Amino acid sequence: MPMSSDRSSTLPAISAITVEAPGRLHMGFLDPNGSLGRAFGSVGIVIEGCGTRVTARHADDAQVEGTATDAQRERVERYLALLHDAYGGPAVSIEVEQAARAHCGIGSGTQLALAVGTAYARLAGIAATTAELAQRLGRGARSGIGVLGFDHGGLIVDGGRHHAATAASPGAAPQSAAALPPLLARQPFPDDWRIVLIDDTTREGLHGDEEKRGLAALPPFPHTLAAEVCHQLLMRVLPGMAQGDFDAFAAGVSDIQQSIGEYFAPVQGGVYSSPAVAAAMQAIAANQTAGVGQSSWGPTGFAFVQSSRHADDALAAARAATRAFPGIVCSVTRGRNCGARYYAVQQPRFGIDAQ
Repeated sequence: MPMSSDRSSTLPAISAITVEAPGRLHMGFLDPNGSLGRAFGSVGIVIEGCGTRVTARHADDAQVEGTATDAQRERVERYLALLHDAYGGPAVSIEVEQAARAHCGIGSGTQLALAVGTAYARLAGIAATTAELAQRLGRGARSGIGVLGFDHGGLIVDGGRHHAATAASPGAAPQSAAALPPLLARQPFPDDWRIVLIDDTTREGLHGDEEKRGLAALPPFPHTLAAEVCHQLLMRVLPGMAQGDFDAFAAGVSDIQQSIGEYFAPVQGGVYSSPAVAAAMQAIAANQTAGVGQSSWGPTGFAFVQSSRHADDALAAARAATRAFPGIVCSVTRGRNCGARYYAVQQPRFGIDAQ
């Protein structure tokens, strides 16, 4: 759902707008060291469910309602302040109607920021692009999957950030859209395939200062590992999805995840950050062909399977393997081939014949 950046265009006056932002799985970095001049680069898939829904309305004073935690409310308040400083306009109230669990690997932070930013801009009649909003709100500084997924859906590969581009900083003047990681490839997710998600709700993935320390503690990402990840992506994952070759796709995903998981294992406690999720993934892979891995820092694990019947079998295996662990949530979803959706309520117009 890209938005035009042409400020000369006039958007229809609206009284309220609801934005639904999709969740995403982050399936790995291509080259965190940027040995060829571009740092990180990512592959990910936009998914149904696990999303964020906010509604913005005009108000006498800026208000935030419906947040699950104080931290979430403070984050939305900060976004509103940044948006008002950048664009002006009347006060806006935000109601958070649905939000993904924070720090579980589904991309909740970027979803919330872009949902609030898009709702604010549309309500104020500001034609800002998603890339501009992301930069204003400090999102997309490392991976472009969340920002690109908000617009496009499907399986996405981004090209990382050029070393000359500085990380986005909240409140800073936006750079050009090209400063965000470029979209290199997009493939629609096949209708029949399913994704089994295993979330360990007793844990959170690395984030904030802890994430920065973890990344700093790791050795350089080996050139051979970057080459292997890119080889699997280019010759198995992308063509497998393009041609509906599930076995090739699943093998490529699993190999990438194993390689990247081993690299990050010293700071996240293993190939998977949750022993329960690891047990579930092993049980699924032992029973059928599946593309298994962990999204971002976890703890959410994913298993791509061929059909809804295979998903039922995978759920049964995962639940049996995690019966002794508390707080495990197992679910089934599918890929989403579109980005965010928004719904506006037009302001009534009164003509000279109004009674």
